[in-house]
Amino acid sequence: MKIRSPIVSVLGHVDHGKTTLLDYIRGSTIAAKEAGGITQHIGATEIPNDTIENICGDFISKLAIKDLIPGLFFIDTPGHAAFTSLRKRGGALADLAVLILDVNDGFKPQTYEALNILKMYKTPFIVVANKIDRLFGWEVHEGASFRETFSNQAKSVQQDLDNKIYEIVGELHKEGFQSERFDRVSNFASQISIIPISAKTGEGVIEVLAMLLGLAQEYLTEQLEIDENAPAKGTVLEIKEETGLGVTLDAIIYDGVLRTNDEIALMLSSEDVLVTKIRSILRPLPLEEMRDSKKKFRKLDEVVAAAGIKVAAPHLDDVVSGSPLRVLSEDTDVEQEILNEIDNITIDTEDEGILVKADTIGSLEAVVKLLREMNIPIRAADIGDVNRRDIINSSIAYDENELHGAIIAFNVDVHPNSEEDLNNSEVKLFSGDVIYQILEEYEEWVKQKQEDKKKSFYDAIIKPAKFVSLPKLVFRQSKPAIIGIESLSGTLKQGQQLINKDGHIVGSIASMEDKGETLPDISRGQRVAMAIKDAIVGKDFEEGDELYVDIPEKHYKYIEREFKDKLTEDEFETLYEFLEIKRKQDPDWGSFGLFE
Repeated sequence: MKIRSPIVSVLGHVDHGKTTLLDYIRGSTIAAKEAGGITQHIGATEIPNDTIENICGDFISKLAIKDLIPGLFFIDTPGHAAFTSLRKRGGALADLAVLILDVNDGFKPQTYEALNILKMYKTPFIVVANKIDRLFGWEVHEGASFRETFSNQAKSVQQDLDNKIYEIVGELHKEGFQSERFDRVSNFASQISIIPISAKTGEGVIEVLAMLLGLAQEYLTEQLEIDENAPAKGTVLEIKEETGLGVTLDAIIYDGVLRTNDEIALMLSSEDVLVTKIRSILRPLPLEEMRDSKKKFRKLDEVVAAAGIKVAAPHLDDVVSGSPLRVLSEDTDVEQEILNEIDNITIDTEDEGILVKADTIGSLEAVVKLLREMNIPIRAADIGDVNRRDIINSSIAYDENELHGAIIAFNVDVHPNSEEDLNNSEVKLFSGDVIYQILEEYEEWVKQKQEDKKKSFYDAIIKPAKFVSLPKLVFRQSKPAIIGIESLSGTLKQGQQLINKDGHIVGSIASMEDKGETLPDISRGQRVAMAIKDAIVGKDFEEGDELYVDIPEKHYKYIEREFKDKLTEDEFETLYEFLEIKRKQDPDWGSFGLFE
């Protein structure tokens, strides 16, 4: 058996320094070449032990781990999609994780998302508190260990950093993790280590590498044992076209050996299995990053885990990012294994809800998990671009419930042939490559829809209002009765039914006029002439009587439950006067039953 390098995933909020940390370690400048300094694709970097020794010097020799762990294998997930969780059967692809945050900014939305992913996959991790060089008064000691540089700082600077570290400790505690600054940890199995660093100046990077190697040796050696003669197992990172090679796949091999001419099984977007033969295996040199190998790739006859490779093979066009990669063997039905894997990642959906599309299996799982935590029902969840069928399904969902007429599209496009269908539909698309922003936009849209619906409903329900019939202003006694009135509270509207102080129906407002102008509604204080259909003055009410708008019991309950805080003081008083009138006739009127 052989011990492979632990696979380390680097997670964190945009611009908190993930790629800068790896750049410092490998001495390259990938961050500067990426748009906006944000990593645009998933990358993988192999850091051999001799490089770690060069960075750490004497510090690493004290740990006596050189012979056990051959190095570290970093996966740099995109900054704007930190939780694109690369997976293998039974959990996360990564053996360890580095959660990086800006010590001055603290926790941001993607920091919490990364924590959720680490919880979901139960991945051991350390926290790297970056950008200590930006603390007020910090004196830089390039490449120094944290202990060395910290001891040379002014007391006020040390105190400032300690305060920020304890803020991180407090925030992690809220999320269910016990933590401490790494040099104060008493139990590495139960406490998360927080390592203050500057990825820019290299301060503290020594401890990051040493801690990762130490944790791997102490807790993961059994997990890292591989049979280097066993058929390879891996995960597909990305499918892309390379000049001269055609469609290729980038993959991480985490177990066994992969050889040229091996037959491999992969998952297709059609939820079927592709079996194809490897034409060539290409691998970047150590310290070269898979997206940016200056010397391009070298061809290999075979590669043993852990390794980041590019594979050229026929028919890769429809392979799914995040797919398992398995070498066929006589001992195992690999195709069936992958079909089982498809079944395992099938996401339970409901009869109603929104549609979800994502670029990889891992990101789809993560998006769905976050939506589930938000109690958002999901009608369908799938990998790939938004297509015409998605828009039709979402339109059907909209007809049933307009809040479900939405598509969450993470890191995918709308198929060109479907743009017009989308524009002509009521479906709302929420798309992008930062999931928390997509979900924030979706939540805001839902909130606005609910507020619009509530407002529309509030406008539609009959609310408390009353008026007084002014003495000596009866213009017609009946058919319809026409009287002068003064509105005392609320809004009086044409068509509303009226009751008197005894709860008897008087009639309904046929019209209201002021100086020859017909008014659809009037508010408190206005005096108008009112025509009341079916009312007889002297029989249904007298001059000087107060009349009330008749509120249906169902409307009264809605007001009590949902809208009471929206009533004005005079409407509030009128509501309870009206309630007293109703309960003289029926003591239970307006009461809430056990199941309401």
